[in-house]
Amino acid sequence: MSPTRHAAARALLSDPLTNKGTAFTAEERDEFGLHGLLPPHVGTLDSQIERRRKALEEKESDFQRYAFLRELQDSNEVLFHALVQSDLPRMLPLVYTPTVGEGCERFSEIWRRPRGLFLSYPNKDRISDILADPAYDRVKVIVVSDGERILGLGDQGAGGMGIPIGKLALYTACAGIHPSEVLPILLDLGTDNHARREDPLYVGWRAGRVRGQDYDDFVEAFVSAVDDRFPGVLLQWEDFAGKNAYDLLVRYRDRLLSFNDDIQGTAATAVGTLLAAIGRTGVPLTEQRVVLFGAGAAGSGVAEMLVQAMVAEGLDDRSARARIWAVDRDGLILSDVPRLPPQQLRLARDPAEIAGWNVSGQNMISLQEVVANVHPTVLIGTSGQKAAFDERTVRTMAENVERPVIFPLSNPISRAEAHPADILEWTGGKAIVGTGSPFGTPGVTQVNNVYVFPGVGLGALASGATAISDGMFMVAARRLGELSRADHDGLLPAVTELRDVALEIAVVVAAQAQAEGLATAEPDALTRESIAASMWQAQYA
Repeated sequence: MSPTRHAAARALLSDPLTNKGTAFTAEERDEFGLHGLLPPHVGTLDSQIERRRKALEEKESDFQRYAFLRELQDSNEVLFHALVQSDLPRMLPLVYTPTVGEGCERFSEIWRRPRGLFLSYPNKDRISDILADPAYDRVKVIVVSDGERILGLGDQGAGGMGIPIGKLALYTACAGIHPSEVLPILLDLGTDNHARREDPLYVGWRAGRVRGQDYDDFVEAFVSAVDDRFPGVLLQWEDFAGKNAYDLLVRYRDRLLSFNDDIQGTAATAVGTLLAAIGRTGVPLTEQRVVLFGAGAAGSGVAEMLVQAMVAEGLDDRSARARIWAVDRDGLILSDVPRLPPQQLRLARDPAEIAGWNVSGQNMISLQEVVANVHPTVLIGTSGQKAAFDERTVRTMAENVERPVIFPLSNPISRAEAHPADILEWTGGKAIVGTGSPFGTPGVTQVNNVYVFPGVGLGALASGATAISDGMFMVAARRLGELSRADHDGLLPAVTELRDVALEIAVVVAAQAQAEGLATAEPDALTRESIAASMWQAQYA
């Protein structure tokens, strides 16, 4: 066999998109010169899944399982995705939340092979050249982060790459986007996390974070390069700090097909789950009193979508906002606080409204005091503050509401506002509970963005959408709420049904894109059958 043929055989096995391992047939081994490079056993995808599953479960911790799955993904994409799809309830917490949090914190320890792109500030003039690699010719979906606000863990620098990698694994698992069509990107603009920066194993650019105009110029160069290289690509912004998250969404949402999952995906998932919850309480959305704890990107996004949903059901904008109380680290957000960011200013209350409240008289009005005075029907947490929903607050809420809806949504588990078992105990089992992370508590729903963003992305791509509108996320939220079943303990469909959920949402999103004049695809591409046929299944070619 010639040296060229030997090299081609090794390249075939080294590329995770073409490697089949022991599943290469005898004929393929003859054709590609694989004899000797593989053991003689000819296996099947099913037998490989069982072998990898056994090895996975022998690991001692979920972090070790996360690292094992990352290595499998880097060696055999089809097998990795087939294993994930074979048991979504078991695999999703390992591939993404909550385990991905530790994966980001310890990313530099387990980095082995290139996956995706690190676009570092020193290479700001090389972005177009880096993206020009022919390996990316098929890319349809990009998830990008700058690593500054990873889950509730804060600045993880280059370790934030774990988030785009994990999100795109979910795009493939749930929406059937082919692994060759996804590209994770980390904008490495330094980190202000000294522990990461000073770690001798750290793989990122060792500098403080670039900010201000230099930051904006870098992101502009990135977006311009993406727009030139990948016409029609879907760009998902992920885990940017609050101000940057909003600024980038506003600046680029009409320039290329893009959305921010922390703002819009979280909002649609939370509102969809809330619609399912109030379907069980019998209290209309327009009569809900909602307290939001945490008014950053996620919390503000939830609030704005709630306003839109209430307006759609008959309230005017002012009346809808009057039913939402936003609390941040400094207490209830009031309009006389100087220099409020725009997204919080829209949620601020007039100090005159709380003139008659019974409060301690301190400089801030706490979450507990807001709950005691408002008597909310819904309490949603996106604060990243562990145990913020304490026993006193929850019991106070339950004293005034027959069936309180309580969603501690912060990720990972170490940042959750409350443990769902505690909420159920403190409310005598009356509460309807949804959490951001999987706690395994019976009857508790995991309010995970994976119920929304894969379907939104699939629908946008199928319709050839030129932009992703608020209306597209609203129909996604409503469809998610409609998928709730009375015969199911939780509020949302089982995790085993995530591919079906993605298809359901993709269909209504594509239809909404067409209704708003944003779709460019032919109508026959927008049918359920056409969209379903486009969803890739993990199997060997």
